[in-house]
Amino acid sequence: MDDEKFMRAALDQAQAAFDQGEVPVGAVVVCRDRIIARARNLTELLHDVTAHAEMQAITSASNTLGGKYLKDCTLYVTVEPCVMCAGALGWSQLSRLVYGTEDEKKGYTRFAPQALHPKTQVTTGVLADECAALMSRFFQQKR
Repeated sequence: MDDEKFMRAALDQAQAAFDQGEVPVGAVVVCRDRIIARARNLTELLHDVTAHAEMQAITSASNTLGGKYLKDCTLYVTVEPCVMCAGALGWSQLSRLVYGTEDEKKGYTRFAPQALHPKTQVTTGVLADECAALMSRFFQQKR
């Protein structure tokens, strides 16, 4: 139940990205049942290919916690992280990753399934249909 609640918060961020013309990926970081970071893709706004929602969330959560490790945290993200983001999550020693829909073209499980920290627990498919529908709507509008 909490997974759905926090994924809905990530979906709110994804919708905000959609509304700004960004690829609609949203993320939240939760520590001790409290959201400590909210983020969305900002690659267009910042003209920065590394400004993915997960990267923004890692930076924000680390600043909130005052350290670089997210050992007691869960990242909720609407779409499976790419290799870059999975690598950064691995370095952050994230305790748990929860994502909505798979990214069959660019997802880390296709290219680098060992990128996360070995102790990171992964849960997939939370509100997958809603997460996928937002992505589909975005790319249909772009065509």
